[in-house]
Amino acid sequence: MAETQKTPHDDGTYFIEAENAAEMARLINQDRIISRCMGGLFPSQLDLTGIQDVLDIGCGPGGWTLDVAKMYPDKRVTAIDVSQIMTAFARYQAREQKLHNTHFIVMDALKSLDFPDNSFDFVNARFISGFMPKAMWSALMQECLRITRPGGLLRLTEFESTISNSYAVERLCELLTRALYKSGRSFSPTGWQVAITPLLERFLRDAGYEHIQWMAHVLNSSAGTEEHLSQYQNGMAFFKLMQPFLVKSGESTPAEAESLYQQATEDMIAPDYCAVLYFLSAWGEKPR
Repeated sequence: MAETQKTPHDDGTYFIEAENAAEMARLINQDRIISRCMGGLFPSQLDLTGIQDVLDIGCGPGGWTLDVAKMYPDKRVTAIDVSQIMTAFARYQAREQKLHNTHFIVMDALKSLDFPDNSFDFVNARFISGFMPKAMWSALMQECLRITRPGGLLRLTEFESTISNSYAVERLCELLTRALYKSGRSFSPTGWQVAITPLLERFLRDAGYEHIQWMAHVLNSSAGTEEHLSQYQNGMAFFKLMQPFLVKSGESTPAEAESLYQQATEDMIAPDYCAVLYFLSAWGEKPR
């Protein structure tokens, strides 16, 4: 994969402050929403009988990991994240829920993963593009291949910007995609899209995975839908928390970002609000 020019923000840090309790609460809510939209914790067509050791990369506060550990007590679930506060919270939740089959580790996914070769049957990486410089994807995919057992799977899930009938929401999403482009996290040649989902299959194929499958998902958060209120809460938190990133990137001013935020919160609760979020999962098998 071609190297890109390093920008002031192209440092592999999450674009929202990771050691942040508000972001932790938002991610907990988001994890449940996304899992419901995907129809479950694993692709429905998978035979899970051969999956015993699971790894979750960029686990955040552990929503997906804890749900897997609870639903599948016979499986061993390991999760990594660079955030101290997120992993501490996830460990606490595991203890409170008496989930002894899960283990949370502070680890940087942009460095060599501290696991032996052939350690896991299923590796999950969901919505990690927020901290992934585009030039680092190839190295992470090779690390995932190394730690996946022959016949094991790597699943990648990423999203594109929300599409809506709100000018403020559309404008905030536009500013975010431009800021991600500037920070080296977008694969769009123009910066108008995140453009990560078209690359997932290629990432898997170039790393050496085979029998690649994919599934698209659409989260409808329009007024009157089942997910409207939860996505409204998620959106309010997300648009507020991303303001420093927009300002630091030079794509917005504090006044503009706050004005758009106030309008977006009004638009998202309006009875005629319409919005969908598209995301894609792709998974492949390590050759046996």
